[in-house]
Amino acid sequence: MTYESLQQQFQALYQRPAQGVASAPGRVNLIGEFTDYNQGFVFPCSLDFRTVVLFAARSDQQLVVHSVNYPGEHDSFALDQPVVTGPSQWGNYIRAMVYVLKGAGLQLGGADLLISSNVPQGAGLSSSAALEVAIGGAFNQLNTLGLSLQQIALFGQQAENDFMDCQCGIMDQLISAKGAQGYALLIDCRDLQTTAVALPADLKLVIINSNYPRKLVDSEYNQRRIDCEQAAQKMGLQSLRDGTLALLQATKPQLTDTEYRRARHVISENNRVLATQQALAANDMAALSALMRASHLSLRDDFEVTVPPVDGLVDICRETLGDEIAVRMTGGGFGGAIVCLCRDEHVPLLREALTNNYQQRFALHADFYLCSAGGGLQIELFNALPAANA
Repeated sequence: MTYESLQQQFQALYQRPAQGVASAPGRVNLIGEFTDYNQGFVFPCSLDFRTVVLFAARSDQQLVVHSVNYPGEHDSFALDQPVVTGPSQWGNYIRAMVYVLKGAGLQLGGADLLISSNVPQGAGLSSSAALEVAIGGAFNQLNTLGLSLQQIALFGQQAENDFMDCQCGIMDQLISAKGAQGYALLIDCRDLQTTAVALPADLKLVIINSNYPRKLVDSEYNQRRIDCEQAAQKMGLQSLRDGTLALLQATKPQLTDTEYRRARHVISENNRVLATQQALAANDMAALSALMRASHLSLRDDFEVTVPPVDGLVDICRETLGDEIAVRMTGGGFGGAIVCLCRDEHVPLLREALTNNYQQRFALHADFYLCSAGGGLQIELFNALPAANA
């Protein structure tokens, strides 16, 4: 949907034009799953799927939000009242951002907002982080808060943790805020340092959504974090980031079997992320294929977050292209999508194999996305009017 058509909808809803738009991308993680909240390494890239938020300041303390994606719903609440959950699930992400920004002592003025997103929902591509970062960018502009991209990302993570009760790490929000066109971003989740690595021109990024229904904000995700924290504590570590496989073996008698396997995944996954950085820079498909294969098996067997349809998608890809494809599950698990890196000439073969096999095996239809690495948070003003409260 073009900005022009969104402007027309904004005008129809609010009887005035929007001042500007904030947009933020979804993301796919190439490798480094469940390492972020263990202060480890992750290697995502932002996508050309985006969430956009048109905004205009109000003279009162009301926040009014509509979404093109949910035309029958809207949300509104007063900024000078305590922020509580509302009737709209997507609206609660806006409330969550207000909650954490107000909690930090930042002054927010009222606003009218219109949201539109083409980030696939339920596919593990961080539609929620894209919304949080875009909302954070809009509030930053409207209220001249002076927040950096990193600060906006941290507030987005805090919104998930403290208001939405999903104990996610920083990866999704940070890549949405700081993503770079054509690059993957190696992120050190301890100090938030980033290293951009170009995606080779002849490497295609394919995301395949299993369409197996999933919900990330649930006890399973949070329990994995508890398992990791308990393992680290028993190993005498601040976090599993500091763990080695040798230390894990030495402390195995103190760990439950579940804690041992969760820790083994995180420690080995950190090693794989750093190796993948080198393999991608060298455009080494054989190494990428082996590393992503090992990551998927670890997520399946040690972290136990895959489901049969997602495992089946990975199997179909490898049956078709063998070591000529690097493929694994991506995102929070329990459904969602897989990520694939392959050469351009192999994309038609992959699409045909999925068409012929996936629905037959699992009675589900897979969505096939040929993607590129997009940019991070962007703000665009529609006219020369200054931002509110400037």
